[in-house]
Amino acid sequence: MLINFFLALKKARIPVSITELLHLMDVLKARLVYADMDEFYYLSRMALVKDERHYDKFDRAFSTYFKGLEDLAGMIASLIPDEFLRREFEKSLTPEELEKIKSLGGLEKLIEAFKREVEEAARGEGDDKDKEGKGKRGKGEEGKDRDGKKRRGKRQWDKRDYKAYDDNVELGTRGMKIAMRRLRKLARTGAEDEFDINTTISKTAKNGGLLDIIMRPERRNTVKVLLFLDNGGSMDAHVKVCEELFSAARSEFKHLETYYFHNFVYDGVWKEHNRRMNERLDTFDILHKYAHDYKVIFVGDATMAPYEITHAGGSVEHWNEEAGAIWMQRMMDTYDKVIWINPTPHDTWEYSTSVALTKKLVDDQMYPLTIRGIEEGMNYLTK
Repeated sequence: MLINFFLALKKARIPVSITELLHLMDVLKARLVYADMDEFYYLSRMALVKDERHYDKFDRAFSTYFKGLEDLAGMIASLIPDEFLRREFEKSLTPEELEKIKSLGGLEKLIEAFKREVEEAARGEGDDKDKEGKGKRGKGEEGKDRDGKKRRGKRQWDKRDYKAYDDNVELGTRGMKIAMRRLRKLARTGAEDEFDINTTISKTAKNGGLLDIIMRPERRNTVKVLLFLDNGGSMDAHVKVCEELFSAARSEFKHLETYYFHNFVYDGVWKEHNRRMNERLDTFDILHKYAHDYKVIFVGDATMAPYEITHAGGSVEHWNEEAGAIWMQRMMDTYDKVIWINPTPHDTWEYSTSVALTKKLVDDQMYPLTIRGIEEGMNYLTK
C-alpha cells in the first residue's frame, strides 16, 4: 500500500531505499501509530529520511501525495490496493476469515462498511465537541468557520519549516557552515588544552588506578583559504547572503584571508569592502605572498560586459593594462584549486556571456550559492 508513496519520494529526488521502506512497514505492522495522519507523517519521515537537507522535499512530496486526505476515510480511499494486492491480501487470511468476509458480502462490502463507520464516528465526535462548545483544537488544528463548516489548520508538512535546509535553495549561515565543513584537514596544533579521555583511562589503568590526566592539543582545521568577494554594483542584491558566507567561512577556517574586487580580478584588490583607490593592494603581491597550497574561492555574480574580462581597459573603475582573463589565468597557474561561487540562480547562467567566460576561465569549476553547490565546491577543493 505504500509503494506509490515510496515512488513519489523517489520522484522528488529523496534518497530512500527499499530497506528503509521495509523498516517503516515493520513499524506500521507493530501498530506503533494507527489511523493518525500526523503521527504517520512523523514516523515515515523518521524512517525514510536520514538527512535534514531532504526534509523540505519530503514535506512537499508528502503534501502532494496525501493532498485532500483530511481523515482516515480519505486515506483508505487513496490507499486501497489494486487487484493484485487484493489477491495477495486474501492469501494472508485464514479460511475462517475468508468465510466471514464472504458472509459480510465480500471485501468490497467490508471496506465500504468500515468507511461508513469511520465517517459516522468522525461526525459523532464533531457533534460532541459542538455540545461542549469549548472550541478547542487538537493535533489537526481543527475548528469551524462562520458557516459552521469543519475546517482544518495548516498541516505540519505544509508549513515548510525546513525550507532553509533544502540543498537547492539559498542558505543561511548555519547551512553554509555545515557545507563548508567538507573542506577540512584536521590536525592537533597549539597548546595542550583538550582533555584526552581515552589516553587518560589507559594511563590510569596502567598505573594501577592512580589517576593520570592527559591533555592534548585541540584538533583544528589546517586548510588555508583565500576568499575573494565581488563587491558593489549588481552584487548589492546579494549583500546579505555574501555576509552570511563570510561569517560561515570565518568560523570554519582558521587560516582565512579575505579580499574584495569589483566585477573581475585585475591588477589590484582591496582588504576592505569600501575599496578606496589609495588602499588598493597589488595582485602580484597576493600571488607571491600566499603559497600554492591555499584554496582559492571567488564569490561573485560574474555579470558584466564581456569586454571587462577579455580586454585591457575593461575595468569600469580604472585603466587596467592587462585583461582580467590574464589575471585569472595567473591565479589558476599559481594555485592548485580555484573555484567560483555564483549567487545567481544556476538556470540563468546560460543567458550570460560573461558568466560563460568566467566559468571557462576557472575550468568549469563554478558552483551556485546553495547547500549542494557549496558542498560540491568543497568536495572539489579537497580532492
